[in-house]
Amino acid sequence: MKDSKKAQKSRNRVVDRSTFAEVGYPDTIEEQGDALSQVLRLVRLRGHAVIDGELGALGEVIFPPGRASFLHLRDGEAVLVPREGGPLLLQAGDSVLSLHADGFTLQDGSSSEGTRVLKAKISFRAGHQTQNVRWAANSDIVGRFLACAFHFDTGPPGSFIVGLPRLIHIKCHNGRIPQWLDAISRFLIDEAITAGPGSSILISLLIDLLVIRTLCTWINGRGKRLDGLFGLRDERIGRALNAIHLNPAHGWTVESLAEIAAMSRSNFSDRFTASVGVPPLRYVTRWRLTVAADLLRAGKLKVMEVAQTAGYGSEAAFSRAFKAQFGYPPRDSRRLADAEASVSENPESD
Repeated sequence: MKDSKKAQKSRNRVVDRSTFAEVGYPDTIEEQGDALSQVLRLVRLRGHAVIDGELGALGEVIFPPGRASFLHLRDGEAVLVPREGGPLLLQAGDSVLSLHADGFTLQDGSSSEGTRVLKAKISFRAGHQTQNVRWAANSDIVGRFLACAFHFDTGPPGSFIVGLPRLIHIKCHNGRIPQWLDAISRFLIDEAITAGPGSSILISLLIDLLVIRTLCTWINGRGKRLDGLFGLRDERIGRALNAIHLNPAHGWTVESLAEIAAMSRSNFSDRFTASVGVPPLRYVTRWRLTVAADLLRAGKLKVMEVAQTAGYGSEAAFSRAFKAQFGYPPRDSRRLADAEASVSENPESD
């Protein structure tokens, strides 16, 4: 009970941000830049597969569910059929990001019912693997593509992923592939094919770069509105989220957030909960714990120091909240981070 009162009291004060700055977390709004960067800095990926593929006429490639994936149609034309929703026509240069790991099918758009379809199922098993695959009938290639499979590191970004569209489609305008996409794709394919010492971590970083850059491109196309990350259409709620992400160490209250949103306390609370899925202060807690998890995984601070930085009056209260969100105690964060890094460097085959 005492811990609960201390935790409640800590939410009503401004938390000392100096500890964030000591471990590289920006202290001022000017240093922070933008809220999107603050969200994306906590998104860490682990790449599993790189596929340099060719799709043949009447061909169909099945991408199974279970892994998030990125697909870039390097040339030609194809149709992407998601497990839910209508088909997407992909043209040369288009990219598709599937963060919910639903799986999808890539097929020749000219195929029709009753036509024999050549099928090939890609398995995104654990561990890095590279596939150079060709599904073509009589060398009749209708499209070439790059595909990557990955999963998110522990310390998940919570609502960030949950609220995103199931498929993010980035169209290539006027058939001109962005220079950054062409360069990273070629580099990734080359690194995957000529894999050597250090390639494992480099491939993961390149996949990370592709995903983050694609997300930034999508956000920029929406007028740089951070609320788009959460599927929100309420600009006022978006302003409150922006403030939380820019300054997680602040002692936010419903009143202070409602003021930023230019709304009454009760109206703000109701609309925030309806839009984001959780009440305002619960979201503030979730975001603080996500940032705290990042600090713990860096291994530069003790648990009590991170607890105080996150606004908790005791290590016990912080530990309970942390375990409730992530499923493991804060003291295990560094060990888990080291174990994951080891697996990434030395993947085992199924």
